[in-house]
Amino acid sequence: MKNIQDDAELKENLSNIKNKFIVISGKGGVGKTTVAVNLAYSLVLKGYKVGLLDVDIHGPNVVKLLGIESEKLTSDENSKINPIKLFGNLEVVSTASILETSDTPVIWRGPLKMKMINQFLRDVNWGKLDYLIIDSPPGTGDEPLSVAQLIPDLTGAIVVTTPQEVALLDSRKSVQFAKQLKISYIGIIENMSGLICPYCKREIDLFKKGGGKKAAVELGVEFLGSIPLEPDIVKLSDEGKVFVKYIDESTASKRLGEIVEKIEAVAKAKSK
Repeated sequence: MKNIQDDAELKENLSNIKNKFIVISGKGGVGKTTVAVNLAYSLVLKGYKVGLLDVDIHGPNVVKLLGIESEKLTSDENSKINPIKLFGNLEVVSTASILETSDTPVIWRGPLKMKMINQFLRDVNWGKLDYLIIDSPPGTGDEPLSVAQLIPDLTGAIVVTTPQEVALLDSRKSVQFAKQLKISYIGIIENMSGLICPYCKREIDLFKKGGGKKAAVELGVEFLGSIPLEPDIVKLSDEGKVFVKYIDESTASKRLGEIVEKIEAVAKAKSK
């Protein structure tokens, strides 16, 4: 693979994308992909053209949450990759869309993963995008590191955590990871922050609350907001349906809407 700093094709393709956010987490099971998918769709609802790139090479779940598991990536006459188009203005790319079946494992070491991510950024017909949301696997390994190296002008990193201490411990590592890579903007989202009871509609502190905000203050980064757990989110996700589309008046959808407004403000401030 050619030197990434001298890759003219990569730079040209990325120059057509105004804002690039990577969504990361310190550990798995915090709902990071659910947040990334619904964040991307929320931006589409606001009239933006959005790309959603799944760089979780070993466990790509974006296509499952969008209900497009059977769709495959295609290429044009110039061997460029065509993203899967949804909802008018959403373009999706994932390794899941090139595998033979959903059970096919990807057994790769670091260099191959970096090459694949480079190809997704350089050789996909993204066109002109307002936002590219990049869903990364948990941890601070090859995939998020590759993204940061390939996109030196990342608009920001969004760290997803849950209120439990073990998740907060790992999310702090994600924040420090982003700081060490000199990503200029870092925000924290506390997911599964309370449970909305399906019967009384009251909010129950199932996994405690407030840890994400406390960590953000202590680490000197922005707290973007909290999203409660709702039973319908789990059901809709399993059905491949974006929850902000189907339960748009729910507490979780409203909280995500507030988070999107903060992300928009960051993007506008950086474009000045």
